[in-house]
Amino acid sequence: MKQKIDIKAEHFSGVHTAVENRDLDGMPVLRVVKNEKIEKWDENTYAKVNGVLFHNGVIEVKMLSRLLPDAPDYARGFIGIVYRANEADCEFESFYIRPANGRDCKEPTRKAHGCQYFSYPGYTFEYFREFGIGDYEAPVDIALDEWITLKAVIENEQARFYINGQEQPVLVVKDMKHGRGRHGSLGIFVDDGTEAFISELNVECMD
Repeated sequence: MKQKIDIKAEHFSGVHTAVENRDLDGMPVLRVVKNEKIEKWDENTYAKVNGVLFHNGVIEVKMLSRLLPDAPDYARGFIGIVYRANEADCEFESFYIRPANGRDCKEPTRKAHGCQYFSYPGYTFEYFREFGIGDYEAPVDIALDEWITLKAVIENEQARFYINGQEQPVLVVKDMKHGRGRHGSLGIFVDDGTEAFISELNVECMD
């Protein structure tokens, strides 16, 4: 059954983030900004949805990211989802996008890193790059300061991630690192230098 998540801030708990409601261009949105673990990457920094447990199913979110005025040079507008997070918020699966590495990016190497799957705590983007593992990143036709729809289809140890209603996934993960049996919370992921906005969040649990 598909569940529309109320995006009022009271329905979320900040995990090393500040969470509040704002009005963006006349639209009520949820704003999420990292406020701890600054200058650390692929950390447990997200707004957790209260009272929702997820194993297999579909997550859909409409999101927009901007760079903060004091964003460091490496900021890319990091925004995405966390799923199957444990109660202590110290283990989870995640997928996020880097809009600054999208269509307006002129550097081929950066452009290839448009989106990222990672598994906290052991399998971050630094781990994958250190060992030359490129299976968990892909280019994406996106940009900063525009609304982007992400759809994640999660089934056991596999995940497919779609952007803006495209028929083909931008990334397929066949071996999520926490395995097939993990149940846990959902959240909105944000990283350094990024102001994340959410206008819609829907979840369909299959079991």
